[in-house]
Amino acid sequence: MSRPDYIPSLDGLRGVAALLVVGAHIGLIFPITAPHLVTMGDEAVGLFFALSGFLMAHLYGSRPVTRENVLDFLVSRFARIYPVYLVAVVLVAMLSSLQNLDFVQPIVSGTDFVRHIFLLGSSGVFWSIPPEIQFYLLFPVLWLCLAQPHRHSGMIVGLAVVVVVDGLVELPGPGILLASKLPYFLFGALAGMMHSHWNSWIPSALTGISTLFLLAVFFTYRHILPGFSPEFWSLQSAVAAAVIVGLVARQPPIAAHVLAGAPVRFLGKISFSLYLFHVPIMFLARLTFDALMPEPALIMVALFVAAVGAWFIHETIEVPGRRLLVQLWQDNRSRLVWRETPADQMDRAILDLQEVEKRLLSGPTSAMADQRQISTTAEPWDGADGAVIQDNRDEKLRA
Repeated sequence: MSRPDYIPSLDGLRGVAALLVVGAHIGLIFPITAPHLVTMGDEAVGLFFALSGFLMAHLYGSRPVTRENVLDFLVSRFARIYPVYLVAVVLVAMLSSLQNLDFVQPIVSGTDFVRHIFLLGSSGVFWSIPPEIQFYLLFPVLWLCLAQPHRHSGMIVGLAVVVVVDGLVELPGPGILLASKLPYFLFGALAGMMHSHWNSWIPSALTGISTLFLLAVFFTYRHILPGFSPEFWSLQSAVAAAVIVGLVARQPPIAAHVLAGAPVRFLGKISFSLYLFHVPIMFLARLTFDALMPEPALIMVALFVAAVGAWFIHETIEVPGRRLLVQLWQDNRSRLVWRETPADQMDRAILDLQEVEKRLLSGPTSAMADQRQISTTAEPWDGADGAVIQDNRDEKLRA
């Protein structure tokens, strides 16, 4: 955790969001308790989307946009998401195929299973994974905009138009298409860019208290004031999510003490595995212990088993799977990726060759002078712009 770009409070924020997603699904598994629950799952997932946009912009936005860096990024993100996601899909498909089990969020057919394998499925919590992957595919475009905003102003205007249209049309959520969730990612990315460039601001304790207050309002306002905004997925909530993520990232006093505490950071560490597996784990826990204890105690046992199971899956599947794929890529990338000359060096080389050609036509003496000049001024390219983006177990790269 010693990396300068690691922000402990964001792990805690992720842990809080993961816990609220789990709480939103307790009613699916324990129907007696369901009427007494207040669910905040949509709010938690919206916060996850904004957090993902923030981290991508913060971690990668200032890096050079080269072919190698983009491919390293895509491989790293795929390795982060897909192996453990695939295991979760297979587990849910197996539970769904068992007769008389009545799994609560089934994958209902072979076609549905194939859709999930190719990241087009929407059963249960899996609906949020396709837009996440789609954002990763879009991010290189956003990366160019962050790195060279003046050269790509047209794309920036285009993304802004999409956000405005999204807000006017009020595209629904949840759903597996990125278009209806794009404002959460983009506003989160904007917050990440601002965080990377505004290092002089030191927040006060009042900022920390305000941050916790905004976080509480974000999760509860629809239940306290149901007539104010009954639909969560809106442009306003996307802005609010990005503001909260940006404030938490500054680690203001009091808020940082709460969100960077060990318990919530632990939940943040295992959050992706907990998100994917909590429903089947809690479902199996209920089947196992249903006759042994009353439902309130059974819920506590199921939550504990889900946390332990998520930690086990994180350590045995999620992290090793990510490391394996990234290592395979690093071992073979030199054979799959060719190094490119940076654009400025290529332009300079073309101009030099054109100048040499002109002087060659003017006579042999000047040509010999040109050759001596080239031999003393040319600098061999060392590939410094092709820096490798490593996925080195940084828990901050969870989305």
